[in-house]
This record gives sequence, C-alpha cells and structure tokens, in this order.
Amino acid sequence: MYALYYACRDPRVPWYAKALAVTVVAYAFSPVDLIPDFIPVLGYLDDLVLIPLGVMAVRRMIPQQVLMECRMRAAQLEAKPRSWAGAAVIVAIWLAIAAAAAVWAAAYFSWP
Repeated sequence: MYALYYACRDPRVPWYAKALAVTVVAYAFSPVDLIPDFIPVLGYLDDLVLIPLGVMAVRRMIPQQVLMECRMRAAQLEAKPRSWAGAAVIVAIWLAIAAAAAVWAAAYFSWP
C-alpha cells in the first residue's frame, strides 16, 4: 500500500490513475456502500471484491518503472526500526484507562 501511496504522489503517474486511486480509497473509507453492510454476506462481499479490483486497476495504470521505484521506497520505509518502547507506553496508557474505568464502574454501580 505504501508503494501505491508513493506512486500517486509521483508526477510521472497519469492523472486518471491518481483519480481512480482516490476513488478506491474514498470508497474503502466511506460509510456509503453499493450494497449496505447489514445485508448478510452481500454487504461485505462488495467490499471484498471492489476494493481489490480497484487496487489492481490502479497498479496496471501506473508505469512499471515508477511502480518499481515506489516499491523500493516502500521497502526502505518498512526496513526502518520500530520503537517497541513507544508501543509499550501506548499499551500501558490504554490499560491504565481501562483500569480506571473499571474502578469507576465498580464504584458507580455498587449498592451502598
């Protein structure tokens, strides 16, 4: 996905490929679907079919040389070290919030 992001920001990519990429991303994040999600199976099936087809269409519209360069840039981004300490801090904050909510709920809903 990072490769497509970089490709859409490249000036060598045609405008119609960029427009289709924006459309696919907007459809993926939009609460409005062609078939509503509350319809069993079909509601999610349109997302499972249309979004990958849109991504494949965008990939075919991007010149191969540009796509290869963007894939290399994406691989470099993924090779960067990640901060496990930062992730631990975020998890600790969420656990503290959950514990505080549990204590508050226990105090609020307990009978005197």
